[in-house]
Amino acid sequence: MSLLLAQDTNDMFLSSLAGCVLVVSVIEQLAQVHNSTVHASMERLCSYLPEKLFLKTTCYLVIDKFGSDIIKLLSADMNADVVCHTLEFCKQNTGQPLCHLYPLPKETWKFTLEKARRIVKKSPILRYSRSGSDICSLPILAKICQKIKSAIEQSVPFKDVDSDKYSVFPTLRGYHWRGRDCNDSDESVYPGRRPDNWDVHQDSNCNGIWGIDPKDGIPYEKKFCEGSQPRGIILLGDSAGAHFHISPEWITASQMSLNSFINLPTALTDELDWPQLSGVTGFLDSTVGIEEKSIYLRLWKRNHCNHRDYQNISRNGASSRNLKKFIESLSRNKMLDYPAIVIYAMIGNDVCNGKSDPVPAMTTPEKLYSNIMQTLKHLNSHLPDGSHVILYGLPDGTFLWDNLHNRYHPLGQLNKDVTYAHLYSFLNCLQVSPCHGWMSSNKTLRTLTSERAEQLSNTLKKIAASEKFTNFDLFYMDFAFHEIIQEWQKRGGQPWQLIEPVDGFHPNEVALLLLADRFWEKVQLQWPQILGKKNPFNPQIKQVFGDQGGH
Repeated sequence: MSLLLAQDTNDMFLSSLAGCVLVVSVIEQLAQVHNSTVHASMERLCSYLPEKLFLKTTCYLVIDKFGSDIIKLLSADMNADVVCHTLEFCKQNTGQPLCHLYPLPKETWKFTLEKARRIVKKSPILRYSRSGSDICSLPILAKICQKIKSAIEQSVPFKDVDSDKYSVFPTLRGYHWRGRDCNDSDESVYPGRRPDNWDVHQDSNCNGIWGIDPKDGIPYEKKFCEGSQPRGIILLGDSAGAHFHISPEWITASQMSLNSFINLPTALTDELDWPQLSGVTGFLDSTVGIEEKSIYLRLWKRNHCNHRDYQNISRNGASSRNLKKFIESLSRNKMLDYPAIVIYAMIGNDVCNGKSDPVPAMTTPEKLYSNIMQTLKHLNSHLPDGSHVILYGLPDGTFLWDNLHNRYHPLGQLNKDVTYAHLYSFLNCLQVSPCHGWMSSNKTLRTLTSERAEQLSNTLKKIAASEKFTNFDLFYMDFAFHEIIQEWQKRGGQPWQLIEPVDGFHPNEVALLLLADRFWEKVQLQWPQILGKKNPFNPQIKQVFGDQGGH
């Protein structure tokens, strides 16, 4: 139920009906796996949830409110779709299609629903569900939800004492998203700035290098970093760049345990994104056992003076259309800071939406041109001279349907009853799909979506070839997902293993790191000047400063 806090593009789990079906499915499957009563499985689910963010408390509140009716309906062999329609988590208007995740009951839907309504006829809870309230309307969660929403809207750290856009707190847009502040009471101290007086007295740019070498009296920052061409990495991205990820363990009854939800509070306060493990700005070791590193970690390995100089300015649901709402959260001072490599990677939402007819809502090439020029002008007025901007093209998302549609979704693995085709159809029916155009059984629509994506990529390519700016060079790179698939297949993998299993849409951690690897190879080959020099003093930096204060 805590998944209902997901935001923006990923509001497929914000839909009351989708959220209800998800939770009731888990309750039903827990009872099946443990051969227990429905009541015991609800208690089990709540016992697994952590106390943080009132998750356990909220779970018990929800059980108290809805539990008795869920028990009655599941005991009468009603499936999750029937339960949630009966409890009116979705008001079906006349003429609207019937939205369901599971195969329809053998008896007619109308008959089944009337039977289910008779079972809960005298229930007091329907008055609550008819109000359309979501989980954030519960008084105990209102403040927490407001904090999360505020951090999302502003895209700046919630905890930032000196208002320099950097934080000592990890989530709520803190250092999971941009380098950790090393002095949150001084706005002139932050990652990415040129050192103040060679950082003789304090570490003004948070790269962990400061003070004077007692042997010769030369400041360490001057000795190790001067002329090494330090630079930061900044991503302007969407949910793929932020690394949106819902753990399959959270919804798979057969894998669920006390440890399953340990990282749920962190994930919720990071908007169900994991930027600390992303392909561009990730700084933690990979959780998926491959050797590839993020672009930021490669830049740090190349020059340790780049330590902590990363910003993930990505948002779930971001596109060329709405970037202007949060691009101000980018932190770079033309005069005081080092140059930056900016990757513009809005790879989906200009062609992706959940509308029943998604094509009219897609961005046109003309509109994209206008949006991109506005973004580039903003960057030119903020980036230090010597910066670089790379425009990433859009993928051909037809590989989603081709590789996933007949595979079982995590919710369908236990009883072999829900494929990705079922999930896509359910989300499209509710009009909350992250990408109706590609997550559809309609081949014509999938082809149209890919054609528009190609047109937009060509627009980006033309801009990179023709437009010039004073403070940065401009480049274009294809989002060549087919190359990633080929590389993965060479290693013995299957294409479906590169997609997030719960949402069936986003590239997963393996895919993001393989994309980072491909990006690095292409830049080294074609535009090595973007990456700066290798710093010959890296071993000495490690010897004197160790892990440079970590991340």
